[in-house]
Amino acid sequence: MTYATDRLHEEIAYVAYHFHWSLESILDLEHRDRRLYTEQIASLVTRGAEG
Repeated sequence: MTYATDRLHEEIAYVAYHFHWSLESILDLEHRDRRLYTEQIASLVTRGAEG
């Protein structure tokens, strides 16, 4: 099974926007690690918006 290109681009943009990492650095991440970072960012953004 392949990972949807649109979803991959969303993850890249999300991590790059919040962490200011390069495209190369983000693409070097394993899929599992990239998903973990996007989940952690979302949690931080939610907490920031609440408080």
